[in-house]
Amino acid sequence: MSVGRLSVADMSTPAMISVTGLARTFTTKTGPVEAVRGIDFEVREGEILGLLGPNGAGKTTTLRMISTLIEPTAGDAVVSGADLLRDPRLVRSRIGYVAQGGATHDEELVIDELVLQARLFGLSKRSAVANAESLLHTLDLDGLGGRKCKQLSGGQRRRVDIALGLVHQPNLIYLDEPTTGLDPQSRANLWDHIRSLRERGTTIVLTTHYLDEADALCDRILVMDHGEIVAEGTPDELKRRISGDVISLEISPELAARAVEVADGALELRSQLTEGHLVHLTVEKGDAAVVPLLHALQSAGIVPGSLTVKRPSLDDVFLTVTGRSLRDGDQG
Repeated sequence: MSVGRLSVADMSTPAMISVTGLARTFTTKTGPVEAVRGIDFEVREGEILGLLGPNGAGKTTTLRMISTLIEPTAGDAVVSGADLLRDPRLVRSRIGYVAQGGATHDEELVIDELVLQARLFGLSKRSAVANAESLLHTLDLDGLGGRKCKQLSGGQRRRVDIALGLVHQPNLIYLDEPTTGLDPQSRANLWDHIRSLRERGTTIVLTTHYLDEADALCDRILVMDHGEIVAEGTPDELKRRISGDVISLEISPELAARAVEVADGALELRSQLTEGHLVHLTVEKGDAAVVPLLHALQSAGIVPGSLTVKRPSLDDVFLTVTGRSLRDGDQG
């Protein structure tokens, strides 16, 4: 797990968001569509929670409900200490929201956009300017305040979008598909900025259909499909719980059966597969199993030519819980 992620002890921190039975049904020409179907979850103070799933899974609808942009059909939520349904204005004052499509205007200066946003949240002009200038520095946008938004690169403009969501200094920010359309370098840079926000104490909820993004950024993940939460946990928990780790040994074919027998006596194997010179052993925790496995093999006079430990991907997780690939779902 990446340095800086929440530890198990940290999960006792207060809930920044508490959601119960949240649902949203849309009326269409072909009949009602249940976009979100009565979900429950919490977001802890200071963590990054990811909503992972293909387009149409209900991620953005969930985000729009807990940011007061659309009303739930059913359910309740408390967001940053404010009741979502009873006091939506207070909720809005305490959150930042960065939409998937962005919010900057081509002809406006960057600094003007930021100051206006802060003023709309009730900040004085002096505070608005100070916050805007501080964010330009924090998000590596120094010297760009006097440029028109249309003159920025895609990565720069996305960072301005995030600055717009932060300029009134909320302690909770929502990021809807924050890196969609960015080149790999811009994505990596934006990931660093998102991590730095969390390190300063900001709670972040982001939606994504990028497996690597969820794995790299999120302390916890809610896997969504067809409007429901089908799995949840840290990236490592999800991968261990659903698929286990695979230890691959390079061993001569005539010793393969004996190696499996020895491994089965030393470890709790979930499954095993022999392919020519390779023996694949599935266990719960691969890193903890390596030493006892090697000791057992050595005692039996078996020395593998190589050993690798592979953890399953989040795509393996999604395939297991939904029966289809996340990438396949995203293409549909």
